[in-house]
Amino acid sequence: MDNFDKLHTGDIYLPGDESILKIQNACLEKLYDYNMTRPGEGEKRQKLLKEMFAEIGEGCYIEPPFHANFGGRHVHFGKNVYANFNLTLVDDTHIYVGDFTMFGPGVVVATAGHPILPALREKGYQYNASVTIGKNCWIGAGAVIVPGVTIGDNTVIGAGSVVTKDVPSNVVAVGNPCRVLREIGEKDKEYYFKDKKIADSLKGR
Repeated sequence: MDNFDKLHTGDIYLPGDESILKIQNACLEKLYDYNMTRPGEGEKRQKLLKEMFAEIGEGCYIEPPFHANFGGRHVHFGKNVYANFNLTLVDDTHIYVGDFTMFGPGVVVATAGHPILPALREKGYQYNASVTIGKNCWIGAGAVIVPGVTIGDNTVIGAGSVVTKDVPSNVVAVGNPCRVLREIGEKDKEYYFKDKKIADSLKGR
């Protein structure tokens, strides 16, 4: 098994291997083109995303600048995924994101890690573990999701959180390290923010 094959096995490998860099650089060229698009070039952006990503559903929008180690080559988006500016996807292996999920600005989703043993890091070794984010999640601004994490459907991750372990569905989770604060419940059907009522806001619509 060569280094490129180890991208998706969880084994340690050398990311500077020529077989990896050749493919990675080609992906980064397309990512550069995406980030250089003008605000009015929506069709061009959509075309590039379909070329860049492993999978991407209809209605997805990523605000440039967008950063990704492999330009989205190992990223799987459902439909209607929204990402604010400065989304970073360290997609050395697969990242899965469900329909209608939203990313606030400055979110980092990382699949790559490095061994704790200094002697291995000195040689440049790396390992990868995939990340899965469910449907209809909201990942708050500046959140960091580390390798190997799964986040369940409908969950909200608070701004600035560092997600080091799996988070279940239908909860609000916050902090560093990120912990479940509460379940999404009946109050959330009435209030959308503090004392702001959904019904009052939607009057006349």
